[in-house]
Amino acid sequence: MASTSKSDWKAGEQRGGSGVAEMAGQGAQHATEKAKDFGHAAAEKAKELTQATADKARDIAQGAADKAKDAGAAAMKGGAQAASYMGRKAEDATSAVGGGIESLGESIRQHGPQEGMMGAATCEVAKSLESTGHYLKEQGLAGMGEDLTNFIRKNPLPALIVGVATGYLIARATRR
Repeated sequence: MASTSKSDWKAGEQRGGSGVAEMAGQGAQHATEKAKDFGHAAAEKAKELTQATADKARDIAQGAADKAKDAGAAAMKGGAQAASYMGRKAEDATSAVGGGIESLGESIRQHGPQEGMMGAATCEVAKSLESTGHYLKEQGLAGMGEDLTNFIRKNPLPALIVGVATGYLIARATRR
């Protein structure tokens, strides 16, 4: 078999060539499958990484929202405490003013004229000052606000007229 014909050689070459092509095709198919597997694995990893990043961003945003809510609540609490403190101080000041007015009425009664027309006027002024001072001490700003609200509800037209007149006088006084 030392002599091989040209046709045998070509046939073997064709068979060998098809074997190589077959092997190359299998290798290509194997490489394609590996590439697909790698692509799927990469896609899964990217999906997991995206989900983890989204979860982390959501956690950070929730934490920031919680901090902002806590800061807002603290600010509101501080504002409420400041308002409450100022309200107590205003009530204390009103009570002190009421005590001073009441004391002034007593002083006028003691040191003013006691007889005649001047005595009667002094007595009425002292009585008015004493009752005003007592009212301020007892009722405070809250009581005054309630009384003013009730007065306006019962007398809306006179209250409106007084409000307009007061506004007009304040505007004229501040125009200069």
